[in-house]
Amino acid sequence: MAVTTSSYGFDRFLTHAEMAEWLGAVVREHPGIATLGTYGHSHEGRDLFVVTLTDASTGPHDTKPAMWVDANIHSVEVTGGVAALHLIHRLVTGHASGDERIVEALRTRTFYVAPRVNPDGVESALSPSPRYRRSSMRPWPWTDRHRWPGLVTHDVNGDGRVLTMRIADEHGAWVEHPDEPRMMIPVDHELAPTGATRWRLLTEGTIEDYDGFTVPLPRATEGLDMNRNFPAGWGTAVTGSGDHPMSEPEIDSLVRAVVARPNICGYNAYHTSGGFLLRPSSTKPDSALPTEDVWAFGEIGRRCTALTTYPVHSVYEDFTWDKSDTMSGAADDWAYEHLGVYSWTTEFWDAIAAATDHRSNTSIMKHIWYVGPSVEDELAVIRWADEHAPGNVHPWVPFDHPQLGPVEIGGIDDFRVWTNAPSSRLRDEVAAHADFAVHQALLSPRLEIIRIRAEQLGDGLWRVEAGIANTGWLPTHVTELARKNKLCLPGWVEISGADPVGSPARETFGNLAGRSAQLMNGGMRNDGTPDRHLHSWVVRGAKGTTITVTASHERAGTTSAAVTLG
Repeated sequence: MAVTTSSYGFDRFLTHAEMAEWLGAVVREHPGIATLGTYGHSHEGRDLFVVTLTDASTGPHDTKPAMWVDANIHSVEVTGGVAALHLIHRLVTGHASGDERIVEALRTRTFYVAPRVNPDGVESALSPSPRYRRSSMRPWPWTDRHRWPGLVTHDVNGDGRVLTMRIADEHGAWVEHPDEPRMMIPVDHELAPTGATRWRLLTEGTIEDYDGFTVPLPRATEGLDMNRNFPAGWGTAVTGSGDHPMSEPEIDSLVRAVVARPNICGYNAYHTSGGFLLRPSSTKPDSALPTEDVWAFGEIGRRCTALTTYPVHSVYEDFTWDKSDTMSGAADDWAYEHLGVYSWTTEFWDAIAAATDHRSNTSIMKHIWYVGPSVEDELAVIRWADEHAPGNVHPWVPFDHPQLGPVEIGGIDDFRVWTNAPSSRLRDEVAAHADFAVHQALLSPRLEIIRIRAEQLGDGLWRVEAGIANTGWLPTHVTELARKNKLCLPGWVEISGADPVGSPARETFGNLAGRSAQLMNGGMRNDGTPDRHLHSWVVRGAKGTTITVTASHERAGTTSAAVTLG
């Protein structure tokens, strides 16, 4: 069945071919708003798509400040890809229906959406017999395709799922929950039945180089982590970081695509899971960042929480267990540190929040990424899944494993319950985040010429004045880090139509503040005009000559205005 814009309800995960079909339909139906392009190819040769969205009638995409959103750098985190497609849908349908906020956003801004950074890994995860990788399918670290010894996760029994294997072991660390046999609990938990059969647990799969006794854990969940391959704090000590920064074609292509669009003022990478918004830094405390940027991150993030309920966290301050062992090489750190734009990682879907009255990151297990959910939370999620995502928690079924012998396979389907929102909740989970993307885009700086006039001086000479303003919330340099480290070029203004006398036609004017600066002046009601620049030329020309002034800043856009002498 063909995937069309009307048939897809954002309630399932699309294959690469289906996604390409849907994207093609969107741009055909909205030719003045959306265009489809590619920015490179994956390791296995699949197209890396990017959709450009702006109102072409108000100027080319690269003359407006822009927001970049990408998704699915990690293979199993496919809820993020649905969110990216829904953002595209929200923009084109909102414009068509006359939604004032979206019409304004597309009139004055541009969105670049790359819905699947890692198509190879996603195809593997969505295949009829799935195999899960952290991200890239490229053999690593050995180029001859030799596998790292240990567990290789994949669908062993051919049921289309990757569940949990349990092996009876008198020294095992797990027993069945007394009230829920599909769930395993630590043997020393207070609810653990005395004398119960003990089990050892492994993710469903096979063991490479199995010696009949030991099962090494896989290295970096079977290889590369492309979200550690960005050139920001990159290092070989970081698990799965690759051979060198940008060693992977997907990341090399993405970095070059973003850098080729200097009008980008905001960045968001869509991931799962957890139900929160993460911000830089991953390697530094807030005290090492510019105070103005920490404040702005907080202001922008508060709007995300209001729109989506997702709380905002610093990766370093709130989610780094061991501050001496940081997670560097990530996209959001690169976008902030190297480009100087406000960048985020959205971690979609919190199964604990769906099943209980609290969020995963505020439960008794604060560091859930490291220690997992509590027994109470996991039991609540299983009961919730039985009602809202039936068929995703499985009884234990005997299986004759080719290496381990008799095992049982069952338990909760992590991919469909913990990692991704189930189909019944998928659209509702991602929908509000499109509004946050629009909000962040509209915070970007925007250059306008709000005054232009010509005054006759005599002898064919005229003084032409142009009043240039940044009418956006953010300054033209976007972040204080960008200003301090000179990460963006100054704005410039140029006159044409007559030759200026005694000055060049084109001159720079530096950077202009935005409205955000008015909130950081100690509460004083005395703003001044740091958001404005007045430029003048003396030109020689005849009465009736049309003079054009163009102002441009790589992040704040390009605008022109004209005045007729006399």
